[in-house]
Amino acid sequence: MTATTAARRTRRAARSGPASPSLRVERALQREGHAVLVGMDEVGRGALAGPVTVGVCAIDPTCRSAPQGVRDSKLLTAGARERLVAPIRRWSLASAVGHASPAEIDEVGIMAALRLAGERALAQLDLVPDLVLLDGNHDWLTDPVRDGLLGLVGDLPPCPPVRTMIKADMRCSSVAAASVLAKVTRDALMVEMAGEHPVYGWEHNKGYAAPEHQEALRTHGPSPYHRRSWRLTGTCTEGAVQ
Repeated sequence: MTATTAARRTRRAARSGPASPSLRVERALQREGHAVLVGMDEVGRGALAGPVTVGVCAIDPTCRSAPQGVRDSKLLTAGARERLVAPIRRWSLASAVGHASPAEIDEVGIMAALRLAGERALAQLDLVPDLVLLDGNHDWLTDPVRDGLLGLVGDLPPCPPVRTMIKADMRCSSVAAASVLAKVTRDALMVEMAGEHPVYGWEHNKGYAAPEHQEALRTHGPSPYHRRSWRLTGTCTEGAVQ
């Protein structure tokens, strides 16, 4: 291949945008003996208000290609995400979404809250996965701090093995599907909360640090749904964002 041809292909790939996720990684893991896989992803980690939310999507070798259009939730419009929820639930063996509240985030920190939300999502599945495929490079699901969550969720079953992968939400259909479920569910919660506290504009910013959200914090202070342990604009909170 000439340098000119390679450059043309690179430009075409850039114009076409990121490749759609597939089951290539999942199939390789299934060939290793992990028949029942759970893709897992989180949303809301960096928000100032609202829960942190974890979605899970279980598949096995009988699950064919994911519904058309499934990809990382950040790359989809709100309408496209909502239209994918029902097809994803039909396609997967099982799926669920778990949350950890702002108060729980304040109590145990954001990483332990992620574990708490992930445990709650897994507990809703009527199956025992052989492996969890987790987006990112940090296994927050089986971190030792998990042992400190027993007082919040009761006896925890043994956690399945975890495999982390950077950009798994871009590469793996099961993880992309989990991200869609998590995003749609959390967005709906934030819109509902916006009805109680309209000054923050959560129906638009979903609790993240948008300018109108920060201005409302300066004017009105935090609501019960804000993460009080975080450094919030216009408050006296001194703790750094976790």
